[in-house]
Amino acid sequence: MPEREPYTIAWEEETGSIIYIDQTLLPGQYRVVRCTTVEDLARAIRRLEVRGAPALGIAGAMGVALAAVRSAEPDLDRFREGVGQAADLLRGTRPTAVNLAWGIDRVVRKVAMAASVAEAKALAIAEANAVAEEDELTCRRLGTFGEELFPARCTVLTHCNAGALACRCWGTALGVIRSAVAAGKDVQVIACETRPLNQGSRLTCWELARDGIDVTLIPDSSAAYLMRKGAIDLVIVGADRITRDAVFNKIGTYMHAVAARHHGIPFYVAAPVSTFDLARTEKEITVEERDGAELAYCGDHQLAPDGVAVLNYAFDATPLDLVDAIITEIGVLRPPYAESFRLIRKGEGV
Repeated sequence: MPEREPYTIAWEEETGSIIYIDQTLLPGQYRVVRCTTVEDLARAIRRLEVRGAPALGIAGAMGVALAAVRSAEPDLDRFREGVGQAADLLRGTRPTAVNLAWGIDRVVRKVAMAASVAEAKALAIAEANAVAEEDELTCRRLGTFGEELFPARCTVLTHCNAGALACRCWGTALGVIRSAVAAGKDVQVIACETRPLNQGSRLTCWELARDGIDVTLIPDSSAAYLMRKGAIDLVIVGADRITRDAVFNKIGTYMHAVAARHHGIPFYVAAPVSTFDLARTEKEITVEERDGAELAYCGDHQLAPDGVAVLNYAFDATPLDLVDAIITEIGVLRPPYAESFRLIRKGEGV
């Protein structure tokens, strides 16, 4: 994202509030929203005004800081109780993406350490800002490691939006693409539309076009055909949660991974260490189901008859045996992942 623009989400010190880009309005309208209550932030997260795993981690952290700053409770125990309730409200907005709870818990732990309400508020703001600043550094490091996987000239397929809008800035999957372009590589991007909310066409294409990166939009359903034609050299996607056995990402990711394996095309995942949930397996994760109206309608235009059942999963799970590498800020993880994941647990570089 160009330097002149504000971050996707940020803490506004002067007003003690959160500002963020409303992603539901793009690409037609660019609007920065000021959020002053936890309830408004929770609603914004549910509506996908703020979305993307790393951005949700920042939103969770800043939401707890917002609850702390806006609290008028002088008693420390009752203050903590109120902050905890706000944290629970935010935590329940998106069940699949792990970064949201990760960001929330980081700030809650700081609040628990404080000896006074004033100290708790200061610690909450500092930790929330730290989460955001670390995200930018993480994405840029991740991009540096990932671009080495790109040939000097290549066409890359990506799904959904794992760019600056999904993070503080730069991005994960798109961050790798940006880093490859910055390194002088000739990269063309094929962006899937990403039905039903079109994060690929609305957000990924918007980001890349603004950066001057060559991008072509396709229907989700044409990706396998393009692979068969030899038009795609590699696939790179982000992740909302990585368990011991699977990568959870936007619905449709799994079919791209299956098609890529069939056609001998590398399939890469780009995600920060904060997205890993190695204490769990796929079967333990709740996959979010969203309102059927997202499929049955396009804006105000009705696409399906009244009364038709709709199944609208927001995410799917891709088994790790379909993933050729996972790009992180500590390096590129490769199979066998049981061994690579030990480095994550130890916090070591690859």
